[in-house]
Amino acid sequence: MLKMAARLNWRPLCSLPLSHFTHQNLRKLNPNLRFHTSQLFCSASLQTSPSPSLNAELDPYLHCSMQQQKPLRVAVLISGGVDSSVALRLLHAAGHSCTAFYLKIWFQDDFENFWTECPWEDDLKYAKDVCNQVEVPLEVVHLTDEYWKNVVSYIIEEYRCGRTPNPDVLCNTRIKFGAFLDAIGGMGFDYVASGHYAKVIHPFADEMDGSSALELSEDTVKDQTYFLSHLSQSQLKRLLFPLGSIPKDEVRRLAAKFDLPNKDRKDSQGICFLGKIKFSEFVARHIGEKEGIILEAETGDFLGKHRGFWFYTIGQRQGLKLSGGPWYVVEKDVKNNVVFVSRNYFSFDKKRRVFRVGSFKWLSGMPPSQTSQLRCKVRHGPGFYDCSLQMELREDNSIDSAVVCISEDDQGLAAGQFTAFYEGRICIGSGVILESGDDQSFPVCAKALEIARMEDKSKIGKPVKIKFKPDNLPEVCDSVELASKAS
Repeated sequence: MLKMAARLNWRPLCSLPLSHFTHQNLRKLNPNLRFHTSQLFCSASLQTSPSPSLNAELDPYLHCSMQQQKPLRVAVLISGGVDSSVALRLLHAAGHSCTAFYLKIWFQDDFENFWTECPWEDDLKYAKDVCNQVEVPLEVVHLTDEYWKNVVSYIIEEYRCGRTPNPDVLCNTRIKFGAFLDAIGGMGFDYVASGHYAKVIHPFADEMDGSSALELSEDTVKDQTYFLSHLSQSQLKRLLFPLGSIPKDEVRRLAAKFDLPNKDRKDSQGICFLGKIKFSEFVARHIGEKEGIILEAETGDFLGKHRGFWFYTIGQRQGLKLSGGPWYVVEKDVKNNVVFVSRNYFSFDKKRRVFRVGSFKWLSGMPPSQTSQLRCKVRHGPGFYDCSLQMELREDNSIDSAVVCISEDDQGLAAGQFTAFYEGRICIGSGVILESGDDQSFPVCAKALEIARMEDKSKIGKPVKIKFKPDNLPEVCDSVELASKAS
């Protein structure tokens, strides 16, 4: 563990909770660690105790903080935002010995130089100020290399292949509760906590062989079980989410009650590692741009040009810059760099109730015993579908993939995204949406596919200018003309 901490370029700001180690022992275990004797002391010795009156006032909010099991030693992931700051203060109020950790997952130096923004500096300042209020030690862990290798490079490759990955799911699985959790594995922490909106139900102390379960947050809008659905059981067993029973508006009120330095700070939006950088700028920087054409799926009409199919995802409406809309991205020809669009995205019976999912991860370690009465989320948000799974087995009888049938049509299913599955309020796991079969894709006519395959697209002519959407739907190709996009 200590060797890994050194490799991850751990840079302490205050202290490490390593009172059970002497300075000599640390040097003996790993002479490369750069700690000073004054920085090695017990975190509990620094922390102020909450007043009894405040504790009584906070009792209703401590359901997910294991108030009855104290004192625990908890590593708290803090981002500088309101949610993680309130989570820290609740754990502190519950009587636990906390050490805060800020994960720096911004780019390597050459990428920082490309963009002048340093999005993590304000975050770290707020994190330090929050910790200083109750004298909780704060550590900075540099995980840029791990993040680049395990998340960002995967994202780039997925976009190159025309799929739409979810960085937040990968960050939780591979970084926050992956590389970081591994790094502190030998430091004596009982749990790792964060400001996620979700509940973890742990087995009783005399049932430690039992499984922990991931349950929906009380705040159904803010619920983040979707982003946590690809964790393993070994990861889940070590987690605490103090905000699981608290609605977002109450979290804001608690921030004011604690008089947190960031109590009025807005919630962050977008992908965690980008900060203020637009995702399109990031994609352009790492994949580049390649001009392609936009065709109407039903007619093959040439409508305009684009910068590269990787900037678009199925169901996208914004950023197309086409007249006569609204237009929606309905298919992509990755090989020929063509984007197909339609104004009738919500009008066709496109069999979007059925899709395939692979790369399953079950939170209990085992697939569900019954697969006909489940619920699922195909994206973050409060919406669910009733669903069933038809498992597809390999030759060794292990699950390779499954056909998912949902209760309603969904127009935004995109390969590369995750589908999270639920039994009642319990999230049981997730998988990755695979490419649609030919009978499940949007009907693109033969003329459009023929144009897409043209090597010299300069012969197409000028784009068609469409000024308005007609009252009647445009005539589409008949079933004889419908063809697959594969070429």
